[in-house]
Amino acid sequence: MVINQSFVKDFKSELVVDSPGRINFIGEHTDYNNGFVLPTAIDKKIVFSFQKNDSEHMCKIYSSTYDEMLDINLSKLEPSEKEWENYILGVLSEISKISDGVKGFDCIVDSQLPIGAGISSSAALECGLAYGLNELFNLNLSKIELVELSQRAEHSYVGTKCGIMDQFASVMSEDKKVILLDCRSKHYRLIEANFEPYKILLLNTNVSHNLASSEYNTRREECEKVKEIISKTYNKVKSLREVTKSMLDEFRNKLTDVLYRRAYYVIEENNRVLQASELLEKEDVQGFGKLMYQSHRGLQHLYEVSCPELDFLVDFSEDYNEIVGSRMMGGGFGGCTINLIHADRVNDYILNVKKAYRKEFDIELTSFVTVPSHGTIIRTNGTKKH
Repeated sequence: MVINQSFVKDFKSELVVDSPGRINFIGEHTDYNNGFVLPTAIDKKIVFSFQKNDSEHMCKIYSSTYDEMLDINLSKLEPSEKEWENYILGVLSEISKISDGVKGFDCIVDSQLPIGAGISSSAALECGLAYGLNELFNLNLSKIELVELSQRAEHSYVGTKCGIMDQFASVMSEDKKVILLDCRSKHYRLIEANFEPYKILLLNTNVSHNLASSEYNTRREECEKVKEIISKTYNKVKSLREVTKSMLDEFRNKLTDVLYRRAYYVIEENNRVLQASELLEKEDVQGFGKLMYQSHRGLQHLYEVSCPELDFLVDFSEDYNEIVGSRMMGGGFGGCTINLIHADRVNDYILNVKKAYRKEFDIELTSFVTVPSHGTIIRTNGTKKH
């Protein structure tokens, strides 16, 4: 579009923000149950360029991914029918509830993150915008405030009742570290991410089954039902975080098979995250990888958020000694598997798995190797500022 090209050509950037995607080694669907997770940011990101436009309320945000322009009146914020716009609008709405400092601005959004791959392009979009506006207009919001308002934006404008993990990892990560995050207290510990001689390989199924968003909220409701039933007897139970296996078994006859399986998975997964963090600190990558496989089988059979494409990739990996761990990553029903693979076998394995995947599903598998990286960064005058 000529108008968009002109906008980009005339744009005079005052501020550039790098906002990364994230991976999660283990701890899936535990964050909204106040549990533990083990994520980190990655070296692929969304880049935001900002400029003030001297107006009071008017904003233009151009997405190079969609080649679309979003025109916004800050005094008349309301949800859009386009999902990507709601991540932007939700952040602006949440900021407006705690600050009146944002004025007219323009922004160019350029994403390196594949959408629907389970690497949280949505959180990167929310956090990058919030982080940039905080700097551009001197809002003086803390990092954790930016994380929390970005999460609320996804709840209120997108309708996904996500936990805190994605936004937290996108903002708070550090180079060559993973985060052991307690989603109840928001306390966290950074752990050295030494996986040598293994690399982190993401395999993107390039499918996104239409169950993904609706079933995500359904799983959250199912976990809430279990909590409500158990908390009538144990009033200290505020989430599945406080439920033990023996406590769950005590209520076996009051729960449907589905509800029991959901809660059993969450309890096991929380334990796996804590075990995995200990193994990583000991640099026991083999033991760490076994827990990844266990996590996937729990997601597949107990939490039931996997899909044939994801299961095929995990099954395929088990025939290769050079892969020590593999599992689905993200909300489920598509997206990526995360694999720990010996550095010497990455290229051969990609060729083999792509061929097998295409034969099975007639879909082109895409892949990339990534590394644990820093969270959201402001770039000004060629320098970087955390």
